[in-house]
Amino acid sequence: MTTRSIFKTATLTLALSLIAVTGCKKKDKLPPPDMTAPPTSNIAAPTASITADPLAIDLGGSVVLNWRTTNATSVSIDGIGQVNVNGTQTVSPANSTNFHLVAKGDGGTTEANVRVTVRVAQLPTMDGGAGSGDASATSGSMGSEAEFHANVQDIFFDYDSADIRADAETAISTSARYLAAHPSVKVLIAGYCDDRGSAEYNITLGENRAESAKTALVSAGVSPNRIRVVSYGKERQFCTEDTEACWQQNRRDEFKLDR
Repeated sequence: MTTRSIFKTATLTLALSLIAVTGCKKKDKLPPPDMTAPPTSNIAAPTASITADPLAIDLGGSVVLNWRTTNATSVSIDGIGQVNVNGTQTVSPANSTNFHLVAKGDGGTTEANVRVTVRVAQLPTMDGGAGSGDASATSGSMGSEAEFHANVQDIFFDYDSADIRADAETAISTSARYLAAHPSVKVLIAGYCDDRGSAEYNITLGENRAESAKTALVSAGVSPNRIRVVSYGKERQFCTEDTEACWQQNRRDEFKLDR
């Protein structure tokens, strides 16, 4: 074989080797899929409720709003602003109002509403005769505000208790006799607590205290249809000093004419 033939053969062999090496080169791997996409959210949507007691008042009266939410991080009430996720607040609307609550959380937004009706007193007519006689009779059957409070007096409770104390039994008996003599009178019993403990716990304790007084009056012969109860918990304090005497003033049932 000539030198020229050997050179061609070597050149051909080298070219074939390069083709083989190039063909066997591994392909680049594709990048892994993006794992940073957030998973589907399973966070529960907020729940919300709001109540008012009472639902109807005379102009100048007050109402206790009570609201409860779950899964909420921000709660607001129209006309009041940002509030705690659970709570109570006393308001005195000047006219009939729809209290609109909005609860927001990671799971979305929920709304709740309660309407309070404000009654505006009508001016008395100038009619005489039978009309005047009817008004007088009604006034007599209802009794005066001062007479009511002289006979239906507040009662007080021991710490963390809703039991009627022995010193309150006489007041309950006097109240029952007055209510029996004035069958047109209806009574609102409001339960109060001192400022120790959570708002939620004291709302329940105040309600239990009001219900205890209602049960005692019913047992004494007063119709349950004439009695309404409400709890203010620790939201309305009669005394604000951190003393036992002051706390005792706040642990009470207050009796009011329920018109």
